[in-house]
Amino acid sequence: MGKDLGKTSTGMQPNVAALLSYLVGIVTGIIFYLIEKDNKFVRFHAMQSVITFGALFVLNVILPFIPVIGWILMPVVNLAGLILWIVLMIKAYQGEYFKLPVVGDMAEKQV
Repeated sequence: MGKDLGKTSTGMQPNVAALLSYLVGIVTGIIFYLIEKDNKFVRFHAMQSVITFGALFVLNVILPFIPVIGWILMPVVNLAGLILWIVLMIKAYQGEYFKLPVVGDMAEKQV
């Protein structure tokens, strides 16, 4: 990995901290967003984690109450969430500023 992602206030490598911000979704996203003061790469991934997995959580709460369509969409949303989780962790570890549509812009504004 030849990219210089700067230093972090946590003492971790930026790519590891960014990966960990996705590990437990919204929980680790909030933790890393609050404890990382200096590194914009880590803060971006932490906020993208909070927004992405917060939205998925809300969908998982709402969909079961929508007869038929919601029940059909739940497994699709969960599978997409799993794939997204893995891709985001890989991209963060590779040192990539991987920005999701809409969510990435929202995260960038918060950083």
